[in-house]
Amino acid sequence: MTSPLFNTLFLLLAGWSWMTAAMALELKPQQVTEGVYALVGETGPRTRENLALNSTMGFVVTSDGVAVIDSGATPGGARLIEQAVKQVTDQPVRWVINTGSQDHRWLGNGYFRAKGAKIIALKRTVETQKRFAESHLARLEGLLKEQAEEITPVYASPPLESDHARFRLGDTRFELIWFGDAHFPGDAVVWLPEKKIVFTGDMVYVERMLGIQEISPVLQWQQAFHAMERLDPEHVIPGHGSPCDLEKARRETGDYLDWLVTRVSAALDEWKELDETVDELTDAPRFKQLQHYDSWHRKNINRTYLQLEAER
Repeated sequence: MTSPLFNTLFLLLAGWSWMTAAMALELKPQQVTEGVYALVGETGPRTRENLALNSTMGFVVTSDGVAVIDSGATPGGARLIEQAVKQVTDQPVRWVINTGSQDHRWLGNGYFRAKGAKIIALKRTVETQKRFAESHLARLEGLLKEQAEEITPVYASPPLESDHARFRLGDTRFELIWFGDAHFPGDAVVWLPEKKIVFTGDMVYVERMLGIQEISPVLQWQQAFHAMERLDPEHVIPGHGSPCDLEKARRETGDYLDWLVTRVSAALDEWKELDETVDELTDAPRFKQLQHYDSWHRKNINRTYLQLEAER
């Protein structure tokens, strides 16, 4: 049995570890419009040095406080988000809205909850968070070592029952909408109707290639993207990459999903085998400029084929 002194020292060392890492990393707020900011993390893989912050988050400054959109994967990452907010306003973070269930969307919730913030998420998003919490924590422990020891899963309680929830925070209207499962089941978007801005979470990737996991229903993702388009946003804050307009989001996510579904469906219509289809579709010049093309494109074709074949 370990002593209380040992446990205290361990926690201090763990805290020092992520604080040291955080000192070498900074999130710089990018103003999108008045009161709305994006926090663009690295587009490369999760690393110990970036505290697993390889995604884009953001925040909205309202008359009554700040709403953070996604909380990072660790307490250290959440602290970096808080520091970025303080570069812009002295108002406290009063709300954290989760767009999804992958680690970097919500495992920093506990840091903000401990400071009094309310966690907001859809019920279906929370269900997926609970489903994957153990596996995501195990992966982060393998990557971050002692930095992961302080992560405690914290969920919206109660979560929002509606798949299209409307609410007001301070003087700002928010809508949290599930258009369909995307990168993960339960992925949602945050829509600011008065500002014509959408935070898409992992529905939209720009500058880097999206990743279709075994749990990413490609047909639903495609349909969800096109449903999101009908909002006709002036600004898109993606889940990965820099803020952009709808055209760029369409070009680098929507068009790619359309391309995958159309080309793989045609191959299945012609009774082509999996390996033959992957080889024939490997060269896709329209998307070669996207980061991670070489490592993700063939996997995306493979998983799209298996999904579409199973649905026939």
